[in-house]
This record gives sequence, structure tokens and C-alpha cells, in this order.
Amino acid sequence: MAMRNGLLIHGPTSWAAAARADSGEVEVASGPKPVLAPELAGRVPLLRGPLKLAEAFLVIPTVRLRLRSARLPFEDYRVLGSMLAASGLTRALRGGRTSAARELAQAVLGLAPALVALGDRDLAAYHGVEHKAIGAYEQGSDDPTTATKEHKRCGSNLVAPMLILSAAGQLLLDRVLERPGSLARSAVGVASVSLAAEMFAWSERNPDTSAARAFHRPGHEIQRLIATKEPTPAQLEVGVAALREILRIEQEAGDRAAAEGEEVPPPT
Repeated sequence: MAMRNGLLIHGPTSWAAAARADSGEVEVASGPKPVLAPELAGRVPLLRGPLKLAEAFLVIPTVRLRLRSARLPFEDYRVLGSMLAASGLTRALRGGRTSAARELAQAVLGLAPALVALGDRDLAAYHGVEHKAIGAYEQGSDDPTTATKEHKRCGSNLVAPMLILSAAGQLLLDRVLERPGSLARSAVGVASVSLAAEMFAWSERNPDTSAARAFHRPGHEIQRLIATKEPTPAQLEVGVAALREILRIEQEAGDRAAAEGEEVPPPT
């Protein structure tokens, strides 16, 4: 996850983050990740996506406490204001007559805070740092400048399917129930995340199919045009520090697990 002044990286068992402090120094922190229902998260379709997403969100407060210099994407009055505005507009749209266009508009409104946040060039650049640092590592290179700022496993690949599935699900819900409650609408939201995550996983297992390429195309364009910027050398330095820290702490976790006879999670 890109931050306004650094990068958070998730490993199989741990997290690591690096941030550029106001003093100019690169500060690093790391620790174990929370685990929610590990048996379900790894094996049960439709449940594993939301569980993994929840685990990722649970890390964020810990990162902020352990790395005081870190600045999160939503730590901006403009982003907070857009969140409130989007929520209010969504509620207003809910009061009108149901239509596919109205449901899609509500789904798109959910993207407004992210778009406002990405108006900060540093955040978009650190998103590029994330992709370049990890991409170079996957290519066996120590030089992140050799990798592109777009990455095939970016969460932006979930945006288009989640928008479509959420709008379609809410529309169907309004057709089935006369007055859907918040619980039913939340269930549809979770279901759209689950289905999008399964589509994402399938595309990763079948990367050479035309369906997988079509699935990744909107996400790639979102990254290319909006979500990422080319980082500076100083920003790449922060990304390299985060990558080195996650590799170090995962190696230590693997050594401990091996010494205790436990199964070592594979890299992701």
C-alpha cells in the first residue's frame, strides 16, 4: 500500500513499512500480520477475499503506531471531505427510483475519495514505487528503475469488476426486495468483493487466456493514466528500504518456523 511519504508491503506472515521523515531520514518498521480464520482464508472460495482484505486493513493502525513518520492516504482534509460528500450523495441517490444508471453512479461515487487522494502526486508516485520495487524483485533485479510503474497484481484490477458486480447486485436486490435494509445491501457489497477476488485469482492462474487479459486491461489503464506516477530516486530509495525489511523479517519468520517444525507459508 502506497502512503503519502512511503510504502507498506505485506508478506506471507509479516508487514514492513518505510517512510521519509520530515528530517529527511528513511525510517523503517515491521511486525507480524494479524490472521483471521487462516483455514478459511486460504481454502474457502468467496470467503478468502474479504478475509484477506480485512487482514490488510487491520495492519494499518499498527503501522501508524509503529512508524510515527508514516502518513496514510486518507490523512488529508480533502480526502475526508470527499468521503463525507460521497456518503451523502449515495444516500440521496438511494431515495430515488432504482435504475442501472443510478446504481452505477452510486458505485462510482465510492471511488471519489481514492481519486482525490491520488491527486497528491507523492501518493501516486509511491504507488509507482510499490510496483517498481516489487516488479524488479520478481525479475531478479536489485534496480527498481528496470521495472514498470504498472503491475499485474495491483488492486486496481478489482475496481472495474467490483463496480459492475456491486451495481448489478444492488439492482437485483431492489428488484427482489421492496425495501432492502442496510444488512442486505452490505451483504451484496461483500459478495461483490468476494466474486471480484475470485475472478482476480482465476486470472492469475490463467494469465495467457483472453479472459484474463481482458480482466487486467481496465486495471492496467487505471494505473497507467491515474493511479501511478514515475517516482524520484529519493522515493525509490524508500521503496527499496521497505522491500529489504520485508525480506529480512520474512526470512527470520521462516527460519523460526523451520526450527519449530512448522509449515512455512510460500511467498506471495
